Amino acid sequence: MPAPPLRHRRDRHPDGTRRTTDDGPAARRPVDVRRAPVVRRISSTVAAVALLLAVPSAASAWAPADSATIRPGSETRTDGGQCTANFVFVDGDDVLIGQSAHCATTGDATDTDGCEAGSLPVGTPVTIEGATRPGRIAYSSWVTMQARGEQDPDACAFNDFALVRIDPADHGRVNPSVPYWGGPTGLGADTATGDPVHSYGASSLRVGLELLKPKAGIALGQTGGGWSHPVLTVTPGLPGDSGSAVLSRDGRALGTLSTLSLLPLPATNGIGDLRREVEYARAHGAGMAGLRLATGTEPFAAVDAARAGRELGARLQRDVAAILDGTTVRRLLGTLSGLVG
Repeated sequence: MPAPPLRHRRDRHPDGTRRTTDDGPAARRPVDVRRAPVVRRISSTVAAVALLLAVPSAASAWAPADSATIRPGSETRTDGGQCTANFVFVDGDDVLIGQSAHCATTGDATDTDGCEAGSLPVGTPVTIEGATRPGRIAYSSWVTMQARGEQDPDACAFNDFALVRIDPADHGRVNPSVPYWGGPTGLGADTATGDPVHSYGASSLRVGLELLKPKAGIALGQTGGGWSHPVLTVTPGLPGDSGSAVLSRDGRALGTLSTLSLLPLPATNGIGDLRREVEYARAHGAGMAGLRLATGTEPFAAVDAARAGRELGARLQRDVAAILDGTTVRRLLGTLSGLVG
């Protein structure tokens, strides 16, 4: 019998501390059916123009990608457990960043059924790398499924998605572009075996080395009725990478890293299908009906030699500086201490 997948255990530190959008539902103006057709067309046109004008105003609020401190791939800490943020979302005036629901688990790494596993409640504070104030959990698929008595076994097994509301004081520090790769270009993608995928992780087991954060690999099809996409990446997702953004071959937001599998292929990762997870949040999450993915201000490029060279050069400089000033050694000792303890 195959061994159950391990939920990517939140990586705990020894000290215990611890607006461009997708094609989601658009607001519609009511139309007075008693008016003439031309008036209805004008009303519809005005509504459409108003919606279009709202998009640039949101996008203009994003910090430049090269100076933003909160982005996909930022480290998050929930009750001392470390995970990796995935994508940025908007809902009205709220700016949110995604992480895995199991990042707030109160159970064990083998507790992978979101309809039964214990979880911290909505409203729990979350420390976000690069933010000046903590965010708070605004939505948890696990909490929501348990509250409504979800019976779909695939949803229970693979719907592992949460949203952290970013404090308004930090909105100006956010950019939705995935580091190194750019994008996302839109919400949702289908995968076939062998399709390329791209990710970015922030596990503390990488002791902060920037060169180890970008990951590329291949999809291994779909499972769980479309709720999950097994992938194989170099390097594989590690504890602490939980929640990482995964992009499809054309830069669309495919999913979020959730589990580490040992069988049938070792060191593969289970990726929750983001389109299904967002649709579930919109349908059942309190106040989430208007939830929209924020697309990247930086274009997606799986292979861009010039940009890759600049990124790698900058990352190498930061890694060398961290090694020289002792930061990498301190992180390594802290990680080893946490593992031993």
